[in-house]
Amino acid sequence: MLRNILLSFTAAVVLLGSQSSRAQDMSILKPPAGAHVALFEFADLECPMCAQQNPVLKGAAAKYGIPWIRHDFPLPMHAWSFQAAVNARWFDTKSKTLGDEYRDAVFANQPSIETKDDLRAFTDKFAQQHGTPLPFAIDPQGKLTDAVKADGSLAERMGVHQTPTVWIVTDRAGGAAPYTEVHDFSRLYTMIDEAIAQTSHGAPAHVAAAKAKK
Repeated sequence: MLRNILLSFTAAVVLLGSQSSRAQDMSILKPPAGAHVALFEFADLECPMCAQQNPVLKGAAAKYGIPWIRHDFPLPMHAWSFQAAVNARWFDTKSKTLGDEYRDAVFANQPSIETKDDLRAFTDKFAQQHGTPLPFAIDPQGKLTDAVKADGSLAERMGVHQTPTVWIVTDRAGGAAPYTEVHDFSRLYTMIDEAIAQTSHGAPAHVAAAKAKK
């Protein structure tokens, strides 16, 4: 566990150095149509911190009934994270709910998965338990692999350099900030409360007061 955390930190430093000089494209940070507020995440299925925060994010999305937009950012030093992301995409093709259940299950069982063979055994068992037999070749045409790589390219354009990276995104109603990165997950619920209050009740109080004086 400690080794994985140190490797993730090292990767973050390297990625940060390689991306610091690039312009960041944050235009994708917006909720889906019809939603005022959403969670937007980049995660690595082999990342210990991602596993730690996954139940927090899941609980927040359920409590507030807001979308949780999950993107892949498998770090290169993790032995099986990229394949796990491809596997999750395969389950997505059956149903998005099943794909997310697989991601949650991988995070919950992360300590017992050390190799790609362990991952395959875990994935076979998960598929059987959910009545969805896993084919020998999960991604014969490479389409799922391309989708995971596309998420990685998106992360690089946005300047993402660690996992998990999470934002609270809004539709900007009521003068709400378009996006706010979550650095302290103990404040996640408070930050969502603030975003919902702003988007649900119009302009913030100090803006309304200023307008009233005019």
